[in-house]
Amino acid sequence: MKAKSILVKSIAVTALSVSGLVAINNMNSQTAHAAVVQNDSSVFTAQSATTVYNNYENPVATGQTLPSNSDWKIIKTAYDSKGQKWYDLGKNQWVKANEVVKHVKHTQPQAQPTQNTQSTQTSSAVTTSQKQTYSAPQTTQKSSSTYTSSASGSEASAKEWIASQESGGSYGSRNGQYIGKYQLSASYLGGDYSAANQERAADNYVKSRYGSWSAAKSFWQSNGYY
Repeated sequence: MKAKSILVKSIAVTALSVSGLVAINNMNSQTAHAAVVQNDSSVFTAQSATTVYNNYENPVATGQTLPSNSDWKIIKTAYDSKGQKWYDLGKNQWVKANEVVKHVKHTQPQAQPTQNTQSTQTSSAVTTSQKQTYSAPQTTQKSSSTYTSSASGSEASAKEWIASQESGGSYGSRNGQYIGKYQLSASYLGGDYSAANQERAADNYVKSRYGSWSAAKSFWQSNGYY
């Protein structure tokens, strides 16, 4: 009986030892799974709208989703206590690895640069279109419109003086609604910004308001405008 008792105790001790080893192994396994591993800048594709979580240990959806068919850089890789693999996008943004497709490459995602390039091209196209729409009427008007100012002598000198103060003598000068060599309003020019029309409109404006360019110059010198 004593021998049998010793044998039973030995078996029990052995069983406890084995159980302890299994428990230790399970703990080690979970610890290894929960460790965060630095990732080498790999990239993954969200093939469909993918939920973003605040962390991988006790994940809570942030309300954000990755758009379908978008590429994202992986900052870190981690495993939770259940062995679930997670990807860290940085700034407490995590996604489940089984919901995306990882690429075996070490380059930055190309989606955003491509979008920027397209945006730049679109912006450039719009600007070009605007320039063409704006310049075409000018070219037509310049070729079909001529005007010779009647100002001469001191009147011509006063006219040139005002032009130099207003725009430096440039027909292409623009300041808000004021346009051209004499900085007349767009509405006063009637949409015709040709050099001939600017000269004609300036003569008409000064004649109706001041009577002469000399009088307009005197007013400008006192008030800083005419």
